This record gives sequence, C-alpha cells and structure tokens, in this order.
Amino acid sequence: MNVLLLHPDRDFAADAALPWNAPALAQDLALDVLIGAMAGGDPVVFEVSRQAILNAVNNDIQTILYRQAVLRDCLENPAVVRELYALAVEVLERKRARWFGFFTRYPAGILYEAIELLRMLLEMLRRLRRLADSHAGRFASAAFTALFSTIRSEVDDAWLESVRGHLKELRFRGGVLLSAELGEGNAGGNYVLRRDGRGARAWLSRLLGRSGGGYTFRLHPRDDAGARIVSEIRDAGINRVANALAQSAEHVLNFFVQLRTELAFYIGCLNLRDRLSAAGEPLCFPVPAPAGTRRLRFDGLYDACLSLTMGRRVVGNAADADGRDLVVITGANQGGKSVFLRSIGLAQLMMQCGMFVPAASFEAEICTGLFTHWRREEDPTMKHGKLDEELARMSEIADHLAPDAMVLFNESFAATNDREGSEIAGQIVAALLEKRVRVFFVTHLHEFPRRMFERAAGGALFLRAERLPDGTRTFRVVPGEPLLTSYAEDVYRAVFQGEGADEPPDASEPSNPAPAAP
Repeated sequence: MNVLLLHPDRDFAADAALPWNAPALAQDLALDVLIGAMAGGDPVVFEVSRQAILNAVNNDIQTILYRQAVLRDCLENPAVVRELYALAVEVLERKRARWFGFFTRYPAGILYEAIELLRMLLEMLRRLRRLADSHAGRFASAAFTALFSTIRSEVDDAWLESVRGHLKELRFRGGVLLSAELGEGNAGGNYVLRRDGRGARAWLSRLLGRSGGGYTFRLHPRDDAGARIVSEIRDAGINRVANALAQSAEHVLNFFVQLRTELAFYIGCLNLRDRLSAAGEPLCFPVPAPAGTRRLRFDGLYDACLSLTMGRRVVGNAADADGRDLVVITGANQGGKSVFLRSIGLAQLMMQCGMFVPAASFEAEICTGLFTHWRREEDPTMKHGKLDEELARMSEIADHLAPDAMVLFNESFAATNDREGSEIAGQIVAALLEKRVRVFFVTHLHEFPRRMFERAAGGALFLRAERLPDGTRTFRVVPGEPLLTSYAEDVYRAVFQGEGADEPPDASEPSNPAPAAP
C-alpha cells in the first residue's frame, strides 16, 4: 500500500538532499521559528516540515493544489488526522521497544520474530481499518479518498483472518514437514518446506493409535550433535519461509513509517494553524500561478515568525506587484522593511510546499528557486572585508540562478560608500532582470533606488516604509517613490534622548480584530 498524501504519484522522500542555500534560507527567513512552531516538540514533525519547506521550490502547481486539498481535509478533521498519526507513532514505538531488527542469522529465530511482529501489525491494521470505516466519508480530497479506499479493500476481514491463520500454521506446532534430496556423500540438499495436509484425519489417527506407515527415529537426550543436525535440517527447510515472512513484516512496517512521515507534515500545519489562530492572525490558501506570469498580489500579508515570537497579532501589508520584475523597498529606519521582505519569502515557500500562507489573501507565481542575500556581521577571522564577503555570496547565488527565480536582497552592498554601493547594486540588479530573475530589494542606499526609479518605468514597484509626520512608524509598507532620507534622526532621538523609549518598535498590532482562519 502507498500513502501518497504529499505527492500524487510517489512517496515523500524524507531523506532527500536539501538545497545548497538551505542554511542561508533558514537564517534569513527565521525558519527555525516557523518549523519549531509546527513541530511542537515532535522531532519527526520538525524534520519532515523542514524537508518539505526547504525543498518547496521543486513542487509544481499540480502538487501544490494536491496538498492544499489534503490540508483542507486535515483542517476540517483535525482529531481524526491526529488519531491516525498517533496510531502510526504507536506502531513504531511498540516495534522499537520489542524488536530491534532481525539480527539473528538463524531461520528459526527470524521466523519467530517475524510472526510476533506481524501479529502486532495485524492488530494495528485492524484499528486502522476501523478508523477508515468510521471516518472515510468525512474526507473529500483525492489523496485521503484513495488511501481510505485502499485500506478498506485490502485490509478487509477475510484478509486479516487469512493472515492470522497463516501465522498460526507457521508456528509448526505439529512439527515441520520437509522434502529433501540426497547429494554427494549422501548429504541432504534441496530442502523444501511442505504443507501438512493431514489435517483432522491425522490428528484422529494419532488419537486412536493408528500409524501412518512412516518411519520414526528418536534422539537420545544427550545427543547434542544429533540435535544440532536436526536443527540445521529444520532451518534449511524453513529458511525461505522465514525470509519471506520477515520481508512481509518489513513491508507492512514501512507502510506505517511512511504514513507517520507524510502525516507529520499535516500535523505541523495543524499545530501552526492553532498557534497563529490563537494570536488572532488571518490565514488563507494561496492561488499559485505558473512561473513567468509575474503574478504577485496580496492583502494582510504578515511575518508569521514575528507573530509566533511575540505571541500576538502583527501588522499586515497589501501590495499589487503583478507584471513587475523588480520591487524596491525604502523608507524609515526600523519601519518594518526587513520584516516585510521576510514575509514575502516565507509566504512564497509556504505556498510552494502546499501550505496556507499568513495573509488575508495571496496570489503569486511559483518560482524556480528562492535565494536570500542578507547583510551579515563582520567576519570574525578578518580574512575578508564585508563587501568582499557580500560579493562572494552573490557570486555563489549567480551560479545557481535560473530564469523565473526570486532573489531577496536586504540592505546588500551597503558596506561601502553610497555611490559605489549603488553602482554595484545597480549593475547586479540589471543583470538579474535581463535573465528574467525577479528581484526584491530593501535598501538604505540613496542613489541606487533613485536610479532605478528613473530608469525602470512601469517594470518596477517602489514601496516605502510608512512614517507619520510626528515620526511614528506604522510598520506598513505603502507605494511611494524613494526619498533622500531614512529618518535616522528618529532612531537617534529614541535611543539617546528617550523619546518613544516606552514603546519600542515591534510591528505589533494587538488592537486589530481577528479574522477567521481557514
């Protein structure tokens, strides 16, 4: 049986290689906060969610919509999904507590362990079938419908009883019936296990003292060599059966392993929904568009990691960047520009791995790759200057770029003077746009955004962190041409003169009403 809850045509590979820039994505987008909230302390959920999110750009639209349908079922039936996951976890915990693997090399030991493991697995399959019988009608997605249908058809009462009977027979309570041939030196060979067809008649004959006409020999209680030879003959006969049964047990066990793995992703989504909904945050299912269509519009988009850290609702933003290859964000210091950029990256990854996104509405094209270029701290080894390090990282990103990729720049190339930094940023952005790479650029540089504003015409969107006339940051990003100031004097007054010190900027918005989550 296949689970197929994350892909319509194959199992989810929990051990697939992560993208080369996974550490940078995790650091720049604060993914450990998001994935930690999804895991809720469960290491399996953490690893599966991490794998799914970081490899999200490998999914096509069909896979995204497939997972969205499954996730809708999970959100409608969270108790059933958690019960299915708990059942799969219980199977593996019971196996781990009793069976560490078929390490013995003796067929008799392998057979015994396989029988005991399959007895436990049959009990769990019976419970799984009862769950499918009770709740299948409440699920509408193609994935859950197929999974429950397979369980109900293949794990029916007749099959369960048949397997139980085979396991009882394989205990060989009445001995083992073998056939063999004599080889060189009268050594036995070609041992074949035979089914004992004597049944009730043989039992009745033994009870009445009638002989079946065969030959019998008995070992002396102290004949250790003879006992060893008989044991070897028995093992030779049951070897193939023992191996086949062990493989069958592993096959059933692997089904539960895969069920736990694929359900773990949706358990993470349920945990995240619960955390964000408790903070009053909106969630929505995004609308993915084909790569290259340059679709991006959203309303109420917020940084889920900031909300999770603060435990309350944060400011959301709206924008329409349809048809735009370049989005430049400027404006006041501590005005929410970096938070806004992070919310873009998080939403893109969450959409492409089939999740809901932290917004009231979100529609975007899928990208062929997501890359981040954040400002870093000074190299503690003093081997490279900050600008050298930035350019080296940019060169590495360029080696992995493809058309319709997305690059997020956060205060990049500001380690030198404004004129030189603007020239570097302008040339890099121009080269990326020429190769059909979508660019989002948060900057405090003055000359670079002004150049882009003059040259980009309708191909770019310029946003600005909002600042009220009294210096208040609303933490909203609104359309606006770049200015020649970032209002650093506001930060200076707050830090050194105490103005506004009682209300540090945190992008929080606790007074807003809480929209319904999906």
